[in-house]
Amino acid sequence: MKRIVHIRVISLLLPSLLLLSSCGNLRKQASDNSVTMQPVGPAFCADSAYAFCQAQCDFGARTMNSKAHDDCEQWIIGKFQQYGMSVIPQKALLKGYDGTMLKSTNIIASYKPELTDRILLCAHWDSRPWADNDPDEANWHKPVMAANDGASGVAVMLEIARLLPDTLAHGIDFICFDAEDYGLPQWETVDDPGDTWALGAQYWAANLHKAGYTARFGILLDMVGGQGAQFYQEIMSKRYAANVVDKVWRAASVVGFGSFFPKQEGVQITDDHIPVNTVAKIPTIDIIPYYPACAESSFGPTWHTVNDDMAHIDKTTLQAVGQTLIQVLFSE
Repeated sequence: MKRIVHIRVISLLLPSLLLLSSCGNLRKQASDNSVTMQPVGPAFCADSAYAFCQAQCDFGARTMNSKAHDDCEQWIIGKFQQYGMSVIPQKALLKGYDGTMLKSTNIIASYKPELTDRILLCAHWDSRPWADNDPDEANWHKPVMAANDGASGVAVMLEIARLLPDTLAHGIDFICFDAEDYGLPQWETVDDPGDTWALGAQYWAANLHKAGYTARFGILLDMVGGQGAQFYQEIMSKRYAANVVDKVWRAASVVGFGSFFPKQEGVQITDDHIPVNTVAKIPTIDIIPYYPACAESSFGPTWHTVNDDMAHIDKTTLQAVGQTLIQVLFSE
């Protein structure tokens, strides 16, 4: 996924991991002495998020127009409904880069849909049809299981939905964008224009699920369960929503996961947050990993390979992202 528009070379910080039990109590280990906030909200359960990730992969690769895709769609809708969310499946027929018509569904699940003051969380849920960055050329036309690049973001959102009480004073929308990862394969010889990616997000931004919909801010989760992940500050996120970047990175420090969120600039990414910012006009950031020392890809060694599977999902990474988001949502 995700076309890199510009790369800056920066040093790799070695993570100092906070080891928590997957569903344990919160502890404050802020690395920044200026942080005076305290952890708030429930403990994010990494075991539960991991199980949600596994459940999606159990359907197989959720590639467009496949049975696994359709079955997983119904499962995601059912889980959000189980946790009290109001769900709108936004159907659309979208044209892929190669002319293939893609039967797409953006899944919009809403906590307290009657409130006008809202926060947006989003991730894509489809799988890439081609492992075109795999080191073995024989795998390039095989689908990606997408445990990290897709399922991890949805898993974190589902766990947050499971934990939400009835007492928050603002609404929350969880959007699972479809048709994100059908972008131009690396074997094509034409230049990638960038707009072949994030098709579901492009459609939603131009066709909001509710007339006049807006949100205070948005946070996109992309590849938030990988081993060794660190989440540098993505360049377009800082351009469109610098205050949201500051809010999220500060929250990570408060809950003891600052080592996962270095306060350094990463790369500029074409991802679902771009149309949300430019078309829907909702200031939205991208929490996405950056591996500056990784030879295979700056998105990590399993990106767009057949190895993007559950064997490479790390519960501590899920915990770091999930607890940070809990802190943000319960601090508003």
